[in-house]
Amino acid sequence: MYIDRMDGRRVGALWLLAARSTRSLVYLPMCATPIPPGIGDELFPERPLDLVLAHHSLQFSPSVWKQVRERITARNAPRELQTASVPDSDLPADDEVDYAALNYQDNRDVLRQRLYAETLFLTGSAAAFREPARHFFALAKEGPPAAAGNSIYLQGGCNYHVCRQFYWPHLDSRGNREVHVEYCPRWTR
Repeated sequence: MYIDRMDGRRVGALWLLAARSTRSLVYLPMCATPIPPGIGDELFPERPLDLVLAHHSLQFSPSVWKQVRERITARNAPRELQTASVPDSDLPADDEVDYAALNYQDNRDVLRQRLYAETLFLTGSAAAFREPARHFFALAKEGPPAAAGNSIYLQGGCNYHVCRQFYWPHLDSRGNREVHVEYCPRWTR
């Protein structure tokens, strides 16, 4: 995932919302976003995916996602702008994260991944969403100074790399992988 400063804060807040709101799906339609230069070519053949965050207690089945997405993206679907806020106390500080618990073999605070219909579904507990949210905020804070401090800038891309990866060491047998988020200034196509 590539984020700039503003999107890093927004996406971090959405992860905190997924942690707090156990009855909601958080949908980020990222396929519509243009991909940065150099991505999606023969060197990096990744394709863009939408992202859905859901608390595991919701027990949302990805097999019904196509119908749900069709209803919420239809032209005649009711649109109502709503604002949600998440208390600052929901974002754990680095010293509040229990890394020993995250490394425990029977840790249940993991993000389960499932790919379906051009969408990556991440489901997990509140802690599984709350802990990685801090990486988005940190990247939004750390990325711009690293970019500004670089004396050489490649137009249409970047020649610096500021990123965060988060994952749990005991990934389940279904092949879950780490999430890699990279700071990238606004790009144009």
